Amino acid sequence: MTLTPTADAARDAQIAATRTLARTRWRVAAVLTLLMVGVYFGFILLVAYRPAVLGGLVSDGLSLGIVLGALVIVSAWVLTMIYVQWANRVYDPALAALRAMPGSETAARGPQGGVQ
Repeated sequence: MTLTPTADAARDAQIAATRTLARTRWRVAAVLTLLMVGVYFGFILLVAYRPAVLGGLVSDGLSLGIVLGALVIVSAWVLTMIYVQWANRVYDPALAALRAMPGSETAARGPQGGVQ
């Protein structure tokens, strides 16, 4: 099948937009992952090299280690929520727009991936 110059240009634009979206998604995921790794390994390094700091009491029966350990877990939830919000607000609409472009392979498919 031979494409016309206009169809070629549209296809090239769609491929470029898809690659840009994929790069953006990768960057967001990489930044959030590095943040989580930093939080986690920061806590582990405190446990390994400064256990006395973590043993300090924040209040009766509550050590700084327990508080920071709970914050590690909460930070994982927060970073996950940030990603989900970004994906819902930016990624999913952009992907839907790419799929709706004329000539898109998925444009001929129904919502479940079947041929219409």
